[in-house]
Amino acid sequence: MPEHIATPARTNDILRRHGFRFKKSLGQNFLTNPKILANIVAAGEVGPDDDVIEIGPGIGALTEFLAEAAHRVLALEIDPRLLPVLAETLAPYDNVDVVEADVLKADLATLIAEHFDGQHRVKVVANLPYYITTPILMHLIDTPIDFASITVMMQKEVAARLTARPNSKDYGSLSIGVQQNMDVAVAFTVSRTAFVPAPNVDSAIVTLRRREQPLVAVADQAAFDKLVRGSFVARRKTLWNNLTNLFGKDEATKAKLTAALAAVDVAPNNRAEQLSIATFAALTDALAAAGL
Repeated sequence: MPEHIATPARTNDILRRHGFRFKKSLGQNFLTNPKILANIVAAGEVGPDDDVIEIGPGIGALTEFLAEAAHRVLALEIDPRLLPVLAETLAPYDNVDVVEADVLKADLATLIAEHFDGQHRVKVVANLPYYITTPILMHLIDTPIDFASITVMMQKEVAARLTARPNSKDYGSLSIGVQQNMDVAVAFTVSRTAFVPAPNVDSAIVTLRRREQPLVAVADQAAFDKLVRGSFVARRKTLWNNLTNLFGKDEATKAKLTAALAAVDVAPNNRAEQLSIATFAALTDALAAAGL
C-alpha cells in the first residue's frame, strides 16, 4: 500500500499531478496529518457496524481512514474538479461511493437508501467547510434521519458556542438550539498548522448524539425558537430591550411582558446569556399565558 493520502509528500504530489488549485470560496483546507485523521475516526467510534456519510472528502484523506474502519462510506463532494482525484486516490477501496452533491440540497434519505443496506448504523464524519459550518450542522440536526452520531471538524470558536453554558460569552441561540436536542462534546482540538493551505483559525472535533428526549420539554417549539433568537439579537442589551423589540413597545404589551418575566422570576435587566434553556422554556409558556 502507498503511504497515506494525508502525508504532506503524497498530498503535494496528488495536488501537483492533478494541477489542483484551492478554491477559497469552497473553504478547502486539506489535513496533512494521518494521526489526527485516525483520531477523528476514533472520536466517531467508527467500526464495521457503521455506514458513514462524509461531507467534503477533498482528496480522500479522511475517506481513506473511514474506509478502513467502516462497513461502507458515502462521500459527498461539491467540487467536480475533485472527482477524478478521488477516483484515483480511493481506487483501492471497494466500499466507498463518491457522489457529486451539495449536502444542503441533496436528498439524504434517498442517497442512504441507494448506497447503504439498511442493516448498519448511519453516522456522519466530516471536516466541514468553515464558511458554511453552521448551516450544514443545523441541516443535519433538523433532518428526520436518525444518525447514530455526527462527528465533525469545525472552527474552534464555533465548537465553543455549541458547548457553551449560561453566563459565558459564547452562550447564545446556537448553544440552545443544538443542546436542546443533542448531547455535544469536544473530542480534541487541531492546530491550523495541520492543514494545507493553513486556515486563519484553529479547529476542534465535535461529536453530537441525539438525546432520547429533548433536554427541556417545550410546548410550542416555534414560539420557543422565536423567543431564543429574539433574546440574543442585541447581546449587550437587556432582555427587556430585546423583548420589547420582539413583541412591541405599547403599554399593553409591556404589561404582559412584565407579568411573564415575573412569573418565571427573571429580572427585566437580565441579559439573555444569563437564562438557562429551562428558563427560556418556562418564559415561552409564561408569554403564551400572558397572551403573547
